[in-house]
Amino acid sequence: MGSRLVPVLLVALLAVVHGQLWIGRGSVGSVGDMQRKLDEQKAANVQAQQANDRLAAEVRDLKEGLEMVEEKARAELGMVKPNEIYVNIVGPK
Repeated sequence: MGSRLVPVLLVALLAVVHGQLWIGRGSVGSVGDMQRKLDEQKAANVQAQQANDRLAAEVRDLKEGLEMVEEKARAELGMVKPNEIYVNIVGPK
């Protein structure tokens, strides 16, 4: 009886470990899912860092001089300097 018990226990333990590998927590499928989510989050972090860098550069430019303010006023608000002539060229539709 004792000689049959050890192989049965080892086979049962092997079945449990094998089941854990494929369907349990930390299984091959869930690790792949977590890796995909991690890659997506890293890509989102890179995009957010680039946006932060652009905003930081814009803030630095606004603090350092009026050139950026003038450029924004011209581009966004259509402002012109005194004694300047504004010409709007419209292309064909």
